[in-house]
Amino acid sequence: MKNLKKRRRVQVILVAAVALALSTAMIGYAMRDGINFFRAPSQIAEEPPAPNETFRLGGLVEEGSLVRGQGETITFSVTDGGASIPVSYTGVLPDLFEEGQGMVGTGRLIDGVFEATEILAKHDETYMPKEVIDALKEQGVYEDPNG
Repeated sequence: MKNLKKRRRVQVILVAAVALALSTAMIGYAMRDGINFFRAPSQIAEEPPAPNETFRLGGLVEEGSLVRGQGETITFSVTDGGASIPVSYTGVLPDLFEEGQGMVGTGRLIDGVFEATEILAKHDETYMPKEVIDALKEQGVYEDPNG
């Protein structure tokens, strides 16, 4: 009787472990396209990602780089003080988007140009995404707006 209980307990633990591994694998497979890694312009310049990789680019919109083309296509450059990456975006920019302000965009790097599918701008006068602040601090160009 004890041997049967012990065998059942081992079977239940094995089935639970297999179910946990299978569910973890399924969740990871389902999220493979939904995970976007953040990169600063300096990181992209040092190690360019694959053309099919979707990621987030953040930094400051470079002064004098904003060009509104024909239709809804807008081009500008994003910098973190160490490198500058040209960005192309087709669509309507957020109201608070302007040169010299922080931004984060989601898209892909194709032929050296970041083709954005989404652009996020600052929230208020002092807001900047944490990833952008960290990247600017790494480059030594971050200035705290409160001090």
